[in-house]
Amino acid sequence: MSSVFSKIVLGEIPCYKIAEDENFLAFLDIMPLAIGHTLVIPKKEFDYIFDINSDEYANLWKFAQRVAKAVGAAIPCKRVGVAVIGLEVPHAHIHLVPINKVGDINFERSKLSPTREEMISAHESILKAYVLIS
Repeated sequence: MSSVFSKIVLGEIPCYKIAEDENFLAFLDIMPLAIGHTLVIPKKEFDYIFDINSDEYANLWKFAQRVAKAVGAAIPCKRVGVAVIGLEVPHAHIHLVPINKVGDINFERSKLSPTREEMISAHESILKAYVLIS
């Protein structure tokens, strides 16, 4: 299946890593809906999120919850919206999107093109919050 996410897990493609453990990885989306838009993935390749076994599925959401709390603490927003679409990349993933209104998580909207400085700033802010939360 080897997707772009698998290449990120293997270190073949760099990312703005937020959190990682032996099973999961969270990193900034480089084509975000909002600054701070973070992706949470299992390191093991699963095309469809509902193909993940029950224990790993529950642990993925626990991991995503910690990351979402850090995103919400670091990025000014009313909520951190959650979406699982599953069509863009053939590797199960959860979108964590800082939102202020429902339309902020509309995936038909044009994606942002943040500068390197904006990505670094969001990355550093979320990393600091994650360390405090963990």
